[in-house]
Amino acid sequence: MMKKVLILCTGNSCRSIIGEALVNRYLGFKGVQACSAGSDPSGRVNPNAKKVLEEEGAWDDRYRSKTIDEAMKAGPFDLVVTVCDNAKESCPVFPGGVKTIHVGFEDPDGKPYDAFVETKNLIKQQLLPIIEKELNG
Repeated sequence: MMKKVLILCTGNSCRSIIGEALVNRYLGFKGVQACSAGSDPSGRVNPNAKKVLEEEGAWDDRYRSKTIDEAMKAGPFDLVVTVCDNAKESCPVFPGGVKTIHVGFEDPDGKPYDAFVETKNLIKQQLLPIIEKELNG
């Protein structure tokens, strides 16, 4: 039985897309499927986010910036994860009583490419084990 996780941030152009792609790449074979969305989606995937995922072998052309309403069509979800850095941003609130956890990452948008590599590595090291534990623990 496939477990579904929704990864949310504000713009849905960097962190949540990176999270979605890494979950699908590394946890897909363990029965976890990810989708991502933004509370105020930018409508585009940051080119550096795409590049860092291509280098990881995790990019797929189906990844795109979308609203929470659009993402809901892929539900129902077993877990919702917000990845905004709470100190600086307001994270979206997810309706409907699904377990929601927060694992914050700084937004690499507008920063040099190295920042995207760092964000990808942090998400891979920190977020993936948490999602796996929450869903398969």
